[in-house]
Amino acid sequence: MSEYDANARFLRESIVEPDAITRARAHAIELGAVPISAAVGSQIAVLAAATGARSIVEIGTGAGVSGLWLLRGAPQAVLTSIDNEPEHLAAARQAFADAKIPSTRARFITGRAIDVLPRMNENSYDIVLVDADPEHVIEYVEHGLRLARTGGLVLVPRVLAGGRVADPVQRDEITSAYRSLVQETQESSAVLATLSPAGEGLLQLISLAERD
Repeated sequence: MSEYDANARFLRESIVEPDAITRARAHAIELGAVPISAAVGSQIAVLAAATGARSIVEIGTGAGVSGLWLLRGAPQAVLTSIDNEPEHLAAARQAFADAKIPSTRARFITGRAIDVLPRMNENSYDIVLVDADPEHVIEYVEHGLRLARTGGLVLVPRVLAGGRVADPVQRDEITSAYRSLVQETQESSAVLATLSPAGEGLLQLISLAERD
């Protein structure tokens, strides 16, 4: 086993996931709504806590796993979660209720993110999590940077695409989009970007520039 593989296994096995999130994860898998890993979940919880987030947008609700991790880190935040699948939203509502998240802390929007995001207020959110429709990931990140306040975070899990992004032979549309996103944000003067390889990968962007 390589050092990287050993570290990855140690990381997976060392994270203790709260019971409410573990239950939401099991339900997500039953629904076919693949949740973020605990490795990524623990990272976004720490980021939410470190930024003192009060207003969060989540693009892609799933069954509530990522939302629960975000609110674990920022229990006073209000989370707006967007998903096109009513069944997923219903599962998330139940997961939040089971975790005793007050209803005032979560707002669920049923609809296609591509339609909902243009109507949302810009420069208004501390964190925007992008975890839906990978074919639209670049467009969603552009919206996320518009919605995030200066100094706010845009977080993109799954950005390593199961190892495909690192493999130059892989040139399918989604892999190429993730690869372009990583490269372009690293070169941009409007954001500060870093990429964590833990779990399925997490691209972290801080919005630096005021937008007109």
